[in-house]
Amino acid sequence: MFAEERKVKILEIVNSNYRIEVSDLTEELQVSESTIRRDLQDLEQAGLLKRTHGGAVKLETTSFEPTMDEKELVNIEEKMEIGKKAAAFIQDNDTIILDAGTTTLQIAKNIQAKNVTVLTNSILIALALSKNKDVDVVVTGGHIRKEILSIVGPITDRIIGQFSVDKAFIGANGITIKEGCTTPNIEEAHTKNRMIQSAKEVYVVADHSKFGKVSFARIAAIDEIDGIITSKGIERSIIEQYKSKNIRLIYN
Repeated sequence: MFAEERKVKILEIVNSNYRIEVSDLTEELQVSESTIRRDLQDLEQAGLLKRTHGGAVKLETTSFEPTMDEKELVNIEEKMEIGKKAAAFIQDNDTIILDAGTTTLQIAKNIQAKNVTVLTNSILIALALSKNKDVDVVVTGGHIRKEILSIVGPITDRIIGQFSVDKAFIGANGITIKEGCTTPNIEEAHTKNRMIQSAKEVYVVADHSKFGKVSFARIAAIDEIDGIITSKGIERSIIEQYKSKNIRLIYN
């Protein structure tokens, strides 16, 4: 395979999977690690991907955000796994916040606890929970973001500020140790941060594709959350990296 053909193949893989590892590429393309690293360097210089420690990720602008329909198609099995895992943290009589998102929607669908009160800014989560007789739902007012059917803005933030809950489950578009948890929309980030301030315990829920990405607006620094609930397929290198910084990753 010629170098240009190999680079085209690398781009196809990263655009399909969001993240790739050098070791996986060497095995699939049958070339040395040094060759792959040179290819990744060339592709990064051309503005076609972003290199990471041990691999590369799909290049997206920090302000890019998929629609709700697009998000629902990505890593759905991981999100279902995370939803069940996070729902297990919810106990009888808990008060919780569920942020708007496809992963938090899976939490709503898996709540088994009794006499739970949920505060949410998600139209879809409110609708899903309306069928659960053991859950009392409080929906924030505010401005509806039609792309992802979330409710945000000053009215939303004021309403959230009137509550104090046991646990909050927050979604993020990007997670890094340095930049913390981020999302493309400023209003969304502010509302998520207000949710964090209103909770005794805070858990970020995110599939593997969110690690190593940085979006435009910061939700919170990594030390402002109590744990990150993710899928069991998360890369060992990420686990070790976060463990070394005493950041709790919940993946089993």
